[in-house]
Amino acid sequence: MNTKKFSDALSEIDDRYVQEAAQYQKHPPKARWIKWSAAAACLAAVVYMGSRPSLSKPQGDTDNLPLLTVTNDMSDGMGFEGYMAYDITELVNANPWSEELSLSTLPVYQNPLSCNEAQNASGADLDKMRAFLLEIAGRLGLDTDLLTITDDVPDKETQQIIREKFEMAGSVVPEGYFEPTRLIIQTEDLKIEVGQSLTADITFEPAAALPGRYRFTHFSSYEEAVAAGQYLKAQYRGLIGMEEPQMDICGGDYNIYGQQAYSIEFFEAKGNAAEKILHYNFKRAAFYCDDEGKLFLVRISCPDLSQQVGDYPVITLEEAEKLLINGNYLTTVPYEMPGLAHIKKAELIYRSGAREEYFMPYYRFYVELPEESQENGLKTYGAYYVPAVSGEYIANMPVWDERFN
Repeated sequence: MNTKKFSDALSEIDDRYVQEAAQYQKHPPKARWIKWSAAAACLAAVVYMGSRPSLSKPQGDTDNLPLLTVTNDMSDGMGFEGYMAYDITELVNANPWSEELSLSTLPVYQNPLSCNEAQNASGADLDKMRAFLLEIAGRLGLDTDLLTITDDVPDKETQQIIREKFEMAGSVVPEGYFEPTRLIIQTEDLKIEVGQSLTADITFEPAAALPGRYRFTHFSSYEEAVAAGQYLKAQYRGLIGMEEPQMDICGGDYNIYGQQAYSIEFFEAKGNAAEKILHYNFKRAAFYCDDEGKLFLVRISCPDLSQQVGDYPVITLEEAEKLLINGNYLTTVPYEMPGLAHIKKAELIYRSGAREEYFMPYYRFYVELPEESQENGLKTYGAYYVPAVSGEYIANMPVWDERFN
């Protein structure tokens, strides 16, 4: 049975299960090439650390550190990660890393979640999900003793229908398919959902309007985003839950209609340089508007960083550039890296998606793509990733093979 017939047969079931069942087919349709917007990239990266990560110095010889596996699957069916701008200086964020820091080591964490071939995650800790859900509710001033927690597990009748439809497609329901993936608290004016990766979505129902002097829209200018962010920081300081929240107005790229966009986010700025880097990547909160310029969603996440593998030696930016030129990189860009002269910007970040086996540091290079240049002067900067961990600790150093990863 092809994907269309399979999806049609499941038409009476909740959309989430239809989509996941269709994705389970062994031959999914080829992903279309579309560029990620800055807003989408920021949305995917928004994370919050519920417990402070370990920053202990490596004890003695680092030769006993286990080898790390680089996750090569980056496709996600979203097209390639590219940012359109007239100049690289338009792409902004508040990343506290700089080349001058000269860091010798950074921690690496095991991702407690794992994904099967249908990209369904398993390994979530329901107790941690529940605790984080109640923590967010408490930050909002709700009486946690009076709240009802539900989940997204389908009822028995729907589960049977899904099993039958999988059988019609010549397959079986994957193990753990009916385990809860979200815990939910619903009140009269808001909804809190916590997913397996410990990401909390707080949806305001109805959306909350900002005072008229603030312009909080999808395409607010940088200055307008800063002003709105200052208001949101003051209004929702308790929900943000940070000792020293630093605003991060990130983005600045353009869509195909020539509209420039920024995201309003915050990260914990307390601590030394290494701690700030970790906070920037793992302790964040983001605010999103609806089409009417009202606040409808706050997203806060706390990935489980309890499984620290160790503190690993990191390479310099210069060493990473040599690996990039040599083809030792990951990318969703469908073009080979065009050369040193096309590197326009670099930063150190952690990759922490659900598919990553390890949460480990990478250098992200913004490379101008000559194939994507436009007559109006807009350039596209593709993202290329080089592991920042020293190569002797990488079991499968990536090598470009003329296709996107």
